[in-house]
Order: sequence, then structure tokens, then C-alpha cells
Amino acid sequence: MAVPQDEIPAGLRRLARVRVTRRGRGAVGREAEGAEDEVAVEEPLEIRVAGEVVGVLMRTPGDDHRLALGWLFSEGLLSSADDVSAVYHCGRADDEGYGNAIEIAPSSSGGIDLSRLDTSRRSFTAGSACGVCGRKAVEDLVQGLPSPEPGYVVSMSEVAARVEELRENQPVFQATGGAHVAALWARDGSLVAAHEDVGRHNAVDKVVGALLVARTEARRGARPVPEPGLLAVSSRAGLEIVQKAARARVPVVATVSAPTSLAVELARTAGLTLAAFVRGGGMNVYAGADRIVDG
Repeated sequence: MAVPQDEIPAGLRRLARVRVTRRGRGAVGREAEGAEDEVAVEEPLEIRVAGEVVGVLMRTPGDDHRLALGWLFSEGLLSSADDVSAVYHCGRADDEGYGNAIEIAPSSSGGIDLSRLDTSRRSFTAGSACGVCGRKAVEDLVQGLPSPEPGYVVSMSEVAARVEELRENQPVFQATGGAHVAALWARDGSLVAAHEDVGRHNAVDKVVGALLVARTEARRGARPVPEPGLLAVSSRAGLEIVQKAARARVPVVATVSAPTSLAVELARTAGLTLAAFVRGGGMNVYAGADRIVDG
């Protein structure tokens, strides 16, 4: 698989300066009216497989190849980075809109199955108007999801420390206050990847994409394949975040904010550990509490 290094497509950036009128907090006169502020960039990314558009994501530019791989993996369209022969931005660097479309070239093994896309999307979009309850949706999602490898435990102090470490990987958030970060640590405590994005789901997909690349590179270089241990996210724990973690066989998910009911249900059904409200050394563990030990 030919995957480019981390890059931001030409003409795009992660931060933008915009004019803002400040009110209150000591803002006065023309200075308040003529001020500028930095905001996180949000641009569409069109994902194509063999020339066919399979999805459009609103994302923060950068690490698009990892985002595309992670999204396809989370959707169940590929099982590893070996299903892909190349990932590249479409067009030329001087074309208008360059960087907002990315092409995935399937490998000769034909591992990408686009027929799964409609099925996976239906499982997410079926709502109450169709008479589908949350429990049935969880049961549908769990089908085919692998169980996490047994034997992994983590201390409370380590979970808290990992969530605190998210701050060290948030340059866009520090500049704008408008981005989420996701970070994945292997079972040996090494950082697999950390990525920011305006969308918390995108941040997780970027990390999952990085895991897929790391697995392939490890196999080719005869290095140990990283076994995922703990995923930390600077957001609430929604259903899709837990589903993406389960698909990647991540045993522990820790978030800064609250979980949703379906996220808790899915974590319990899939055998994951879900810790939320991880702040100040404390946390609420909603599923798989036996994986988090004192200390």
C-alpha cells in the first residue's frame, strides 16, 4: 500500500482567521469591531473508491489518508490496509478545490466490498419513525464485531493520565477551542496516534486509520504489531465512537464528557470498557469495570 506521509493538501489549512466583533469582557470601540479570531477550518472531503464516490465527510484538512482508511474500516468496507494499493488526493495541486477529494485504489486481492455500504448505512439511519428501537439497533451493530483480546487491564491513574495527555495533542483546539482530539495507546503504553478534527468521529477515524497503517508497516518490517489498548476522546461517548472502537478491537474507551444510552448498551454488549466523565482523577465506568483496577 502506498500511503503518503501526514500532509495538509495544497491551498488548505487547519486554521483560518476571521473578523469578529467582541462584546463585553472589556472590549471597547473600534478595536472590538475590527478584531480577528482564529477558527478551525471545516471543509468537505469526498471519498472515492476506484472512482466511485462512497461518502462525503466534513472534516479539518490534514491526515486525510488516515481518515479515509479509518472511515472505510469503520463502515466495514475493508478489513485492513492491505486491501488498499494506494491512497492519494485527486487532481493537481493547482486545481481549484484540490485536496477535497481522495481516491482509494483497491489492491489486487479485491478486499474492498462496496456492497456493504448500503447495509451499514441502513443500520445507522433507521430511526424511531421506522419503529426500530435502540436495543435492536445495538443487536444489529454487534453482529460481526470482533471481541477485544482478553487479558488487558489498566489502572485508574493510567486512564486519568491518558485523558490528561490529550491536551498535549490539541494545537488546533488551543488556538480555536473548536476541535476534538482522539488518541490511541497500545497495550504496552506506547502512543499509536493522536489526531484532531472538528468532528469527534473524524478524529477517531483518523486514529483508526493510523492503526491500520501501523499494522501493515509492522508486518512488513517484522516488528511487533501494535495491539490497541485505550482510546481517549475529548468529547462525549456516542454510539458511533464506541462502534468504531469495537470494530478496531479497542478494549477500553475513555471520554472527557458524558456517554449516551446506546453507547453504554453497545459497550456492554460488545464487551468493551467505557469510562466517561474522566476528570480530576475520577471517572464513571459504565461498562467493563473489571478492566480498570485501583492504582
